[in-house]
Amino acid sequence: MSILDIAHIVLKTADPFAKVEAAFALHDASQKSFDILRLKTDLADAPARPDKPALVPPHAVKRRKLGSEAGRKALLHAVAHIEFNAIDLAADMITRFTLDPHIKDTDRAAFIRDWSRVCGEEAKHFSMVRARLQSLGTDYGDYDAHGGLWEAAQNTAHDIAARLAIAPMVLEARGLDVTPNMIEKLTQAGDHDSAAILQIIYDEEIGHVSIGTHWFHYVAAQQTLSPRDYFRKLVTEFFRGSVKPPFNIPARELAGLQKHYYMGLEN
Repeated sequence: MSILDIAHIVLKTADPFAKVEAAFALHDASQKSFDILRLKTDLADAPARPDKPALVPPHAVKRRKLGSEAGRKALLHAVAHIEFNAIDLAADMITRFTLDPHIKDTDRAAFIRDWSRVCGEEAKHFSMVRARLQSLGTDYGDYDAHGGLWEAAQNTAHDIAARLAIAPMVLEARGLDVTPNMIEKLTQAGDHDSAAILQIIYDEEIGHVSIGTHWFHYVAAQQTLSPRDYFRKLVTEFFRGSVKPPFNIPARELAGLQKHYYMGLEN
């Protein structure tokens, strides 16, 4: 079986536990010798989803303060939903773009290994947050969520550079901006277990943004384009929201995302 077919299994799996196991299997397979062949079936337009959570418009997702247990449960559920979608985003990166002409034949295996690592770590993050939810008497699917992350994936499905610019370099980089404040508020509320999980996620997400930035620079180099100018053009064209401050500049720079890329794109 081609490594692309193994990644496609992740996308076709709806059950959360089974999707996590499929992501771990993909990561394991990427650490061994593997074949890079075209998919045996058509690539899924959208990943399989469980019956819950119900997907609603972003403005319809209720916001709660973190000082209450209900608020902390809602926050953890939102994080779990992000991580669940991130599993599919990484698997889709492999199935959709490994054979893209902007990736050299000699570099396709490295591309797969990088995004398989991301997929496995996102599955780990989802599992940790879900276990924490369960310890608090709830579970993934018990709250409404929105489909904004996958809408961003659909908008960039035809363009590897746009996908790299929007998914890791805008959306995941936003996680680097907001997570430290969430960790601080959870700690102040005495929820040290949840704070510790978010710290692990934060530390590893720096690596994910770094991988996205690396491959964006790679694709820009194949076209002899300025990566900064190319990034700004793609964000303006494909990102429907705003690039929101405040920015966690030290974390972004650790990931290789320099401030002159995104400063001035706030509006």
